[in-house]
Amino acid sequence: MSDDGFENIRIPNMPRKGRGAVSNRDSRYSKTVREKIDDGWWPEDAPPLTTSVTHETARSIITHNRSPDIPFELSINPYRGCEHGCIYCYARPGHAYMGLSPGMDFETRLFAKSDAAALLRKELSETTYRPSPIALGANTDPYQPIEREWRTTRQILEVLRDCRHPVSITTKSALIERDLDILSAMARDHLAQVQISITTLDKGLARIMEPRATSPQRRLQTIRTLANAGVPVTVMVAPVIPVLTDAELETILTQAAEHGAIRANYIMLRLPLEVTELFREWLETHFPLKAKHILARIRDLHGGNLYDSRFGVRQSGSGIYADLIRKRFLLALKKTGLNTVEIRSNSELFRRPVDGPVQTSLF
Repeated sequence: MSDDGFENIRIPNMPRKGRGAVSNRDSRYSKTVREKIDDGWWPEDAPPLTTSVTHETARSIITHNRSPDIPFELSINPYRGCEHGCIYCYARPGHAYMGLSPGMDFETRLFAKSDAAALLRKELSETTYRPSPIALGANTDPYQPIEREWRTTRQILEVLRDCRHPVSITTKSALIERDLDILSAMARDHLAQVQISITTLDKGLARIMEPRATSPQRRLQTIRTLANAGVPVTVMVAPVIPVLTDAELETILTQAAEHGAIRANYIMLRLPLEVTELFREWLETHFPLKAKHILARIRDLHGGNLYDSRFGVRQSGSGIYADLIRKRFLLALKKTGLNTVEIRSNSELFRRPVDGPVQTSLF
């Protein structure tokens, strides 16, 4: 009830064209919680949501992974936030550390590490550095739309190519084809491999679930383009969303194999921290009749909860439903021939940057 005696009515969140989140929900660090209400006056049109990019001065660029269920030791994230706007993105909670919302802020207020290439060159020059495949795209997509202008990912690849350093890239963007000149040359020496992420082949669903990402059919073409250029490709069916996309698992694997992928993996939907409520909002907005069913199946994966953060189960889930997905995946591998060939990664060709420090001999 307002001070003037009129009842305030909560205004439901409305989806914005080209954006994934339907609200700018406060982060876990916010001291206050805001809600939109109808105060009885005329409604105001929401201002247009534009994308802003801020230069971030980083102190280091290579992140060292200590999680036992992640298959890489080193990673680089050229950008914070992601304009693709995928509602399920587990990287969204990271925006809370910037004092921003993991909702629409995550996909509209971005940060670019434009000095990443110089930092990388410096870190690779350290005499204590030991090469191990570097993962690009482990957090946010290195080929999101702003990469066209900022070219931070390409600059990183140029350093890795010059140093003959192995790299693994995960993306859902066809923009990676721009860097085929670098990737195909590196792949010949087992220095480059790519994971293309496909969540659904339903174009309508993709438009509201991952609104600014490359269309699913175009991603399949990207797999073919990379494979034809000699770049080994893994298809990542990620995330598998119960009820909403799980029925497509076999179809995605079959299509990817036919387009040249040689390996495959999958990750079950993860809803850490703020992503839980953001995803619930999105479901209730776009799929109100299915929302309860989908959430119930997600709980089946996590012992009655919407998320289980334990290593080893957070990406695959547990229980009968998780076992069913795993068995379906393994059977599809046999039918498609995926995962019968290993992808090599060569760290023995590494050479430090020519402008790096030189350790002189004692003799």
